[in-house]
This record gives sequence, structure tokens and C-alpha cells, in this order.
Amino acid sequence: MNKNAILALLYAVICLWGGIVGQAAAIDQTLKPANAEGPLQLVKDGVSLAPIVVFEDAPPFTLRAAEELAQYIEKISGARPEVIVGEPDILPQSAIWVGFQPALNKLFPLVDFNFQHPEEILIAANQSHLVIAGRDRWDPQHMTTQDRRGCDIVGIQQEYGTANAVYTFLQNVLRVRWLWPGELGEDVVAQPTIALEPFAYRYHPQFRSRNLVFMVYTLHKQMAGNEWTRFQRLQLDSLDFNPGHPFSGWWDRFHETHPEYFALQPDGRRGGVDGRTVKLCVSNPAVWAQWLSDVEETLKRDPNQKVFGANPNDGWTYGYCTCESCRAWDHPEAETFHYIRQGRERSFVAMTDRQLTFANTLARMLRERYPGRKDLLVTAIGYGVSRPAPIAAVPEDNVLVAGVWSFHNQPGDEDREWFVEWSKIAPQLIWRPNLSSAAGWKAGLPNVSPRRVIDDMRFVADQKGIGVAMDWIFGAWAGQGPHYYMLAQMVWNPYADGDAILADYYQRAFGPAAQTMTRYWELIARAAEQIGFEGKDERKVWTEAFMSDAYALLDQAAKEAGPGAEVYAKRVAFVRVGLDYLRLMLEMEPLIDRLNETKARDPEAMKAAQARWKAAWVELEQIKKEHPFAINAGYVTPANRYLQKYNPEYRSPEQQGDGLE
Repeated sequence: MNKNAILALLYAVICLWGGIVGQAAAIDQTLKPANAEGPLQLVKDGVSLAPIVVFEDAPPFTLRAAEELAQYIEKISGARPEVIVGEPDILPQSAIWVGFQPALNKLFPLVDFNFQHPEEILIAANQSHLVIAGRDRWDPQHMTTQDRRGCDIVGIQQEYGTANAVYTFLQNVLRVRWLWPGELGEDVVAQPTIALEPFAYRYHPQFRSRNLVFMVYTLHKQMAGNEWTRFQRLQLDSLDFNPGHPFSGWWDRFHETHPEYFALQPDGRRGGVDGRTVKLCVSNPAVWAQWLSDVEETLKRDPNQKVFGANPNDGWTYGYCTCESCRAWDHPEAETFHYIRQGRERSFVAMTDRQLTFANTLARMLRERYPGRKDLLVTAIGYGVSRPAPIAAVPEDNVLVAGVWSFHNQPGDEDREWFVEWSKIAPQLIWRPNLSSAAGWKAGLPNVSPRRVIDDMRFVADQKGIGVAMDWIFGAWAGQGPHYYMLAQMVWNPYADGDAILADYYQRAFGPAAQTMTRYWELIARAAEQIGFEGKDERKVWTEAFMSDAYALLDQAAKEAGPGAEVYAKRVAFVRVGLDYLRLMLEMEPLIDRLNETKARDPEAMKAAQARWKAAWVELEQIKKEHPFAINAGYVTPANRYLQKYNPEYRSPEQQGDGLE
């Protein structure tokens, strides 16, 4: 057997093995040293040897990924490969092929390019060529949508396999890390020669809904830091849905012409407290017909829309319909919850069977109206009084259940049990927790639980979850960065080695100071555990001794990062901003307490609190200017209700002017 035959056999075995193990583990191939003579050399001694070839008429996000691939190869090696759009007439001797192209069938005769799974990606190298491709789906006639500000987003696809394959290659093979948004959070390993042994890797993510893990950085929010979730393979997902309350505009539309659409209240009127929280008479066929009419109009405008909401409006403790038809959908053996009706608390059974019956009704109507569209789904949200699993109702095959089971960074054993019960009957299940913690999560204070991320993502995957959406992540990178990073990594692959990812994060972020910074973040994590899960008073955890220990670790890390490692010192300083922010907030609490404990308004106490708050705000404004990703500049404001316990001048958005006076 000659050398070429042996190599072909070896490559066939590698391809087969890559297909077998691709779902279980991600590659992290170490680049060859500069003097290595690998079978495939993309760059040698700072000279590019392989252009990037993108398939003709590639959609915008694929083209962007190809350009970013070229940029990062240049950052790593100093050589920027040429980007060619469309298959060349004369094939290059070596090339990086981005997306499937007919020539690949000859260049990779042993590779199957028929992608069988949603969002499936493929990365393979032989002696001469590298292919980075994935399953792509798009409608050329409907590739533009708008963000919430009305700005166009061009290039919308149903699946972005190739783009996500590029970012996987950059992370797992070229070892690029995006630790947090911005230049400081990017970590690249310089390497003048890039040489790859033959390999083949396939993967398709279990969680197909990922864009809403970081609602502050979604595809539909064009803002600073937005590219971070794209690099992490969260933004370009294949199951987009609205996790909120789709009927919030119905009161304004219909309360005068169709009051019968709305919930019957105990006093005989139709409606609720306000238009945002008003509930529907879900058993009314006219409501179903109106919903279907709205869906038809939406699909005319945007045939790409797949998921349509049946979730009740917010305000889960009040306003539900009391008519006999709606109450007939409730199950008498359901768990008991406390409701507020006409200002009084009353006990009544959970509304799960009612809400699911409503969603099932709409789902059947949708299927009958569009028999050829098996991809169209209806959401039923498990929220508040609908969190327990139903007693009798069973979700239709085209019902997507998204539940607010908040067991992540706060106690939630009951929510976890409900999630398991739902997983036994829901054909499509998305975990959509409201993240909260007594340890200042929503205030953006230092709070991490990275190992809970590992456990929870595996748990959701084990229950056959197909997506994750999270509320109340506001971009406090200096205080919550390791938690965010672990979320991103584990959502893409919940069965990855989470401990290895965490260790890699600390090493890549802080270099010679990694061990000390690991101790720092473990100190923060232990405090969050004590406050958030063990119920300890924050003042007995965030003590002077705690702050002294935390600052001592940061001081030590700054010394270890020291001369010659400027980027690591800057990252330690970046993290220090989160601790400084906590210090500012904790200094305010005694002043607020003094005000609260004084029966009559104490002018001196108020004056002291106002002076300290204004001084603290000057510091916060400077922090936001110098470190825009350290704490969310748009979130840490005097009007933030989650900061009111630290703010003597808290005012609601309605009361808030241009700033502190």
C-alpha cells in the first residue's frame, strides 16, 4: 500500500471517528509550533498559503464570518488570507472553503456533505484543504427585519450553520477566546505558522433557541458588545420566539369594539387593572379567530416567522377570567395558588390546564390553516400560576412550552421538580428562568456561580430541553463575567467539560495571575452562595474582612500580572471595578438605614446620604466612561429600581428627569 493510500485510509478513519464523537466533545487542537511540517499549512512563517473561498451568493452573515476568519488569521499569524467569493475557475492548491461548494465533493470524497440535523456544522482538514461548513437555510426574498428601534437587520436566515462553524473553528482550533465584549476581552495566541493535522468534526447543538440567553445582546439589539454573543454561537440560532406577553396590545386595539375578548372579573366587568396586564377570556372562540387572523397577517409580512405566542399577559397573581367556560378548563386537583382579586387574596387552583388548553386550541387551528407548515409552533409559557405541570391537558405536537422555572442562581427545588414533570409530556421545551439572587444579581454586583451553570445546563439537556432564554442579565462583566462566559459555552454544548472551560477561562484571562484570580472568583462565588442560597444577611457576608480579603487578592494578582504582561494587569483592573462598585453600594446602606429608622425625616441624615450618593455617582460615571463593559452604562442609573435600596434619591422612570439635580 503506497503512502497516499495509507493517508486516505487514515483520513477515512478520522472522518468516521469525528462523526461518532462530534456530539460528545469539542476539539481543542493545539496549533503546531513554527517549525512543524504539518500535512496542511494555512500560514507558514507569516505568509498565507491558503485563500478563503466562500460559496457564491453567500448570505451576509456567512460573508461576515469569512471576513472575520481572515481577520483573526491575520491577528494570529500576521498574514491575511485573500477572501474569494465564488468557486475559482482554477482551484487553488490549498484553500479554506467556507460553506458547501460543489468542488468539495472531489476535494473531500470521504466526507458526507448532506447535513441531516438542524444547525449541523462540519470542520474537516486533509493534506491540502480545510472545509468549514454547516447547514444553512434562508429565503432570499425575506432576509430583512427590524430591531426594536426600527433599524433594518439584513441577512436573516432560518439556520446559520456555516457562520457558527467558523466561530467554532476560531475557538476550538485557532484557540481564540472572547472572554467578554470589547478589545480587552479578546485573547489571541500569536503563531506565525498555522499547520493542521487531518481531522474531521461534526456537531449540532441540542439547544436550538439561544439568542435570548443574553437579552441585552440579541440579534435584534444592535449595540456595543452585540458581536460577543455571535462569536459565542448564541445569536445565530434557529428557533426564535417571543418569551414575553404577546397580548399586551390587545386592550388598546379591542377594548371598545370587542370587550368580550377580555377576562370577566368578579364584579361583572370585562378587563383588568391595565392594558399591559389585562387577561383574555381564553375560552371565547372569537378570541381564537382574532388570534389566527393576526397570525395570517404576520405570515404575509414575514413568512419566516415560526413561533406565535399564546402566553397570558404579565401580572400572574390577578385578573384571570371567571366565566364558567374558562373555569371549566381548570382542573380541580391542580395545586393551589394565591390570587389577588378586588384587593383581596384568595386561593384557587393553578391555571396550567386552562392555559395549555388555550394553546392547544390555537395550535390545532394553526395546523389546520397551514397543513404544509409543520415548522409553525404555538408557545405556552409556564409562568406564575402555570408553572406546575398540567393534570389532564397534554401539549399538542406543535406547542412549544417555555417555562419560568427559576432554579438557577436562587433556591428553586420546586421549580426544578415542575420542570422534570413538564419534560415528560412537552414535545418542545425551553428553560426560561427569571434570574435573581439576594446577592445583588439584578443590581449588577459581584455574583457568580459558574459550577451551577455546568450542573443546570446538563440538567436541562438531560430533560430534552431544546432552548434556553434568560431574563435579568444586564451586562455587569466586572462582577459577573465568569458566570456569563460559562453560560455561553454550556448553552452551545451542555455536555462539554465545564471544569476545563472554567480553568481555561481563568488561565487565558489572567495568565500568571490565574491562580490568584481563581481564588478571588471562588471567594465571590462563596459569598453569593451564602447570601443567595443559604439566606445569610448580606452584611454578615460582605463584611470589612471580606472586602479586605477580596482587595488583597486583587492586589496580589496585579503584582503577579506585573511588567511584561500588561494585558493581564488591565484585566485584573477591569475586575477590580466590580469590587469598587460593590464598595460604593455598601457604603450607602448605613445612610439609607439611618433614614429608614428615623420616624420623622432627619434633615442631617438626608443631607449626608444625598452628599455620599452624589459623590458615589461621580465615581460611577467615571467608571462607566473608562470601562464601558464593566457595569452596564445604560442600566446603572438613578431610576433603576433594583438600586433603590442604595439610593436615597430613587425616583421611578416617570419621576426621573435628566439626572441628579
